[in-house]
Amino acid sequence: MATANWTADNIPSQKGKIILITGANSGLGLEASIVLSGKGAHVVMAARNPEKGERALAEVRRRHPDAEVDLMRLDLADFDSIRRFSEEFHGRYPQLHVLIENAGVMNPPKRELTKQNFEIQFGTNHLGHFMLTGLLLDILKKTPHSRIAVQSSGVHKIKSLKPDIHFDDLNWEKSFKSMQAYSQSKLANLLFAYELDRRLKASNADIIVTAAHPGWTKTNLQNTSGFFVSKIMNNLMAQRVAMGTLPILRAATEEGLAGSEYFGPTGIGELRGYPELVKSSGKSHDKELAGKLWEVSEKLTGMTYNFDGPR
Repeated sequence: MATANWTADNIPSQKGKIILITGANSGLGLEASIVLSGKGAHVVMAARNPEKGERALAEVRRRHPDAEVDLMRLDLADFDSIRRFSEEFHGRYPQLHVLIENAGVMNPPKRELTKQNFEIQFGTNHLGHFMLTGLLLDILKKTPHSRIAVQSSGVHKIKSLKPDIHFDDLNWEKSFKSMQAYSQSKLANLLFAYELDRRLKASNADIIVTAAHPGWTKTNLQNTSGFFVSKIMNNLMAQRVAMGTLPILRAATEEGLAGSEYFGPTGIGELRGYPELVKSSGKSHDKELAGKLWEVSEKLTGMTYNFDGPR
């Protein structure tokens, strides 16, 4: 495994692969769409906002006029939208080689809810992707050597936020703290990724699950974090989107991975730099916590995973 100064140039040809990217209308998702379509993949860009999605699609085609790229509407804050998306995807595509779970909500100034009344960050970042993955699992199992790459965040291990899964108040009804709620959702992403990888291995499925985080990257996610963070700190500290996208691209394309690898920037505090294998928190590897979160997630989404069938 090459580790020094890994860039998009290290990505092998993706010709013949169908790659689905959530949150593809801007930021990391759009950059990943541009890079992977340029590598020959058939990229399916999933976006909540149709107008922004069309602009993003036009940008991909501007950069790569011959790209195989489609746009599909997906609102991960709405279980009904996820079900409709799954039905349409199954009708259009025979395989799915890589599912990049990139979409996310970060640090809203006030408590917001999904359509099914879950706190917006936990509901979108974790529950939405949990349901989507379960609904697409059959088509992933039909695809040889398929992969799921999960976008997390270094915020999941900031000690001052006391990251945890607050089962007694998952929706933050008692006392809403936006960054702590975001940290919960990003910890949930990793607990889910590692647990899913374990369960897939136990069922002998030909699928691996990897994870990544972008460090501090300047995207529109910080727009809700106040003037100091979104304007001043972003300009001083944040790295470019092209760099911040590299960890998830590596997690999605690196050959020879076994599953459960976690990539992130290698600079000070993992805020900036080229992507390498990094360590997530000890809590993210807590199997008991992951099992409990899995059970709760199945109950909240009504999504029971089927690990039987084609392998």
